[in-house]
Amino acid sequence: MREALIVWGGWSGHEPEQCAAIIGGMLEADGFAVRLENTTAAFADAAIKDLSLIVPIFTMSTIEKDEVAMLTAAVQGGVGLAGYHGGMGDAFRDAVDYQFMVGGQWVAHPGNIIDYRVDITRPDDPIMQGIASFAYHSEQYYMHVDPSNEVLATTTFTGEHAAWIDGVVMPVVWKRRYGAGRVFYSSLGHLASEFEHPEMRTILRRGMNWAARA
Repeated sequence: MREALIVWGGWSGHEPEQCAAIIGGMLEADGFAVRLENTTAAFADAAIKDLSLIVPIFTMSTIEKDEVAMLTAAVQGGVGLAGYHGGMGDAFRDAVDYQFMVGGQWVAHPGNIIDYRVDITRPDDPIMQGIASFAYHSEQYYMHVDPSNEVLATTTFTGEHAAWIDGVVMPVVWKRRYGAGRVFYSSLGHLASEFEHPEMRTILRRGMNWAARA
């Protein structure tokens, strides 16, 4: 049986505990044995190298050097890493090794909660199969991203809330390799209620399974 570790915590505004429970249920439905932890100390356990998948949900926090070293080594060795929004894309601002692994870091969400569009750029990819571009209501993430990412979906900024980024096309969903590991990220999912959005939920679910080598 595939085993997944969900580690939640950090800023409460992203409802990490509620989201961890939702994701745990999704993974269990897909046949994973799921363990939930709420401290980054879980990343320092050498046993994580034997997992199929790790899902961090830990916004705006810190991580110890030994914890990030063990986590990045596990993914380099073949453990999947998958996550969403600030829980993975704004987890540890002072940990550049972590950000190098993820492939991006949040820097802004101009206008805060707004209506925007998500455009599918790789409809041929199995993660995006059958999903058309869609409207979304949440934070539109502006991120610093790694050019080696394989981008599956983007969004275009209008400049309404920051004129100098008018027309900027920003990755929303990507996948990448990190050593022998697979890494998946989606910037969608500010609150637990957003898991009711069918495209958001389907993309994340498929991405987690891809990272875990379904």
